[in-house]
Amino acid sequence: MSTGKFIVIEGMEGAGKSSAIAVIESILNKQGIAYINTREPGGTPLAEALRDMVKSVEHQEKLTVETELLLMYASRSQLLANKILPALAAGKWVIGDRHDLSSRAYQGGGRGFEQSIMDTISDITLKGFRPDITLYLDIDPHIGLSRAKARGNLDRIELEQMDFFIRVHNKYRELAAQDKAIITIDAAQTMVQVHQDIEKVVIEFIAATDLD
Repeated sequence: MSTGKFIVIEGMEGAGKSSAIAVIESILNKQGIAYINTREPGGTPLAEALRDMVKSVEHQEKLTVETELLLMYASRSQLLANKILPALAAGKWVIGDRHDLSSRAYQGGGRGFEQSIMDTISDITLKGFRPDITLYLDIDPHIGLSRAKARGNLDRIELEQMDFFIRVHNKYRELAAQDKAIITIDAAQTMVQVHQDIEKVVIEFIAATDLD
């Protein structure tokens, strides 16, 4: 049995990650490829508890940026060990709603942590593990945040100031340009166009993959 593949969807608030994931699910179903879904932070009982700590706006004390960074990677470590790696070893594909690139953008870019710090924590928790392919949905933060606000209540991170999201956006673009395994999709297009681009990328990826 061949090992599974890890496909990650990345992007800022309002980029359309949920609908993108639905497109990928449809493709994998048509191809008869078994898969599971994950989300970050979260994905396991303990990781979900850590997610609540990061996202909640009701803390009685201010969550430091250092605590936020470490909680993100603690959650990711739990998810990787207890869900992602076992699924891949069993031959299942994994569709991830965010992964390490999110921390690189939000904590590295948004919070200003140096790359050396991000590299060290990532190496400790992920031990070199990387997605097979990442689809980054690129959206102007002003547009993305307006979409997120239209959905309803915002979480602690979504309530940050616009300059934070501009730094996040810039870091996403910088990192995507440096990594051939990250495919940038223009999420400002119509939904039909975005989904067509996603389908093209995923179908080509499957065609280049040994499924035996």
